[in-house]
Amino acid sequence: MPLAAAGPVLAMALLAAGAVDARSPGSDATGGMTLFADNCFSPFLTAAKAKRAFNLANLRHDFYDLDPFSDVAPSPATSDVTPGTDRRCEVAFDGDYGARAAERAVTALAQEGILTEAALPETHEGAAMDGTILLAARQLNPKRIAVVHVGTRPGPDGIETFMTVERLRPQQ
Repeated sequence: MPLAAAGPVLAMALLAAGAVDARSPGSDATGGMTLFADNCFSPFLTAAKAKRAFNLANLRHDFYDLDPFSDVAPSPATSDVTPGTDRRCEVAFDGDYGARAAERAVTALAQEGILTEAALPETHEGAAMDGTILLAARQLNPKRIAVVHVGTRPGPDGIETFMTVERLRPQQ
């Protein structure tokens, strides 16, 4: 193939290769933070919706809703259930983005109108770990609170950032 004819082919190959490498840890982190903020505080999120919403390369998620607000079937847990909770929504992605993720979680809480602070329940008092940036409880309604936990921890590929919100059942 003459060099002049190879130019467009080479350019297309380089563009295609660039598209494959277009994802970066920073864009994965931004995507994960946005998906958490846009979805995890919705009482109408279901396991099926979570699976579709969190279908982003390099994003890990965990979701269960044992007592949905709407008339949908419960979403069973696929991992350990934190005692006292009936719902968890968590995303995790590679890298140390804890401070930015905590900021995004606080902004999302404010945008959802979840502003009233609540006492951290006993079930979460020992939840803080090395890497915790945010661990706070907010009142959802007179009978339920949400606990938001954001930070970094060891992940499958090194350090990962996690963002979790758990809803606690009414106290019996």
